[in-house]
Amino acid sequence: MARTIAALIRHGEYHQRVNTPSAHQPYALTAQGKTTVLNEAGRFAFLFDQQAWSVAERIDSSNMLRAWQTAGIFAGKVYQHQTPTSLIDSYDGLAERGLGSVANLTIEQIENIMAEDPRYQEPPQDWKSNSHYCLPFQGAESLMQAGVRVAQHLREQMQRLCKEVSVDTVKLFVGHGAAFRHAAYHLGILKFEQMAQLSMFHAQPVLVEYRVDGSWQHIEGDWKIRNAKNGLD
Repeated sequence: MARTIAALIRHGEYHQRVNTPSAHQPYALTAQGKTTVLNEAGRFAFLFDQQAWSVAERIDSSNMLRAWQTAGIFAGKVYQHQTPTSLIDSYDGLAERGLGSVANLTIEQIENIMAEDPRYQEPPQDWKSNSHYCLPFQGAESLMQAGVRVAQHLREQMQRLCKEVSVDTVKLFVGHGAAFRHAAYHLGILKFEQMAQLSMFHAQPVLVEYRVDGSWQHIEGDWKIRNAKNGLD
């Protein structure tokens, strides 16, 4: 039976606002980010040649510009297509954890708003990296909730792919480190305690195989040892 493999790819470095925990920032890759993605995409294309894998017809990407740009670079290398971005489908479901109405405010601004609003309790010190904590603002979600959302997208897409292919096939998913990490927990790939220890390298694919019984297994690509003091991803 053909193998179906999901390549989880974190976007490259981008122009992120300082001390701003929201990942819903509409900024592009940096020059260094583009170079890193190009290099990693080249290495990934070489791995395809070594393994004689087929590649799924479409790439799934987060709607964030940095993810879309990353997906386009990978498409150019892996598919060798003249218009690589035409191969990308963008989804809100692959977005990083959302902070709702306080998205793109600084840490200080968010904490000041909570301190001045009598309805809210002081957030825990680790609120940025706490998997279960959700800010009490409209539209906000916890990291675990984001993981459920991303896991559902991966599960649905890979179930569909499993029914369609007759040769070993890899499908690329381009998104965000924390959301992918929490999705991996919900899919049984990571243990809960590992989520605080691991992240993802920019643009380095982590390959997880989807099996017909619904289980998943990490087969290739290294997780990054995460700086626990940094709640941003």
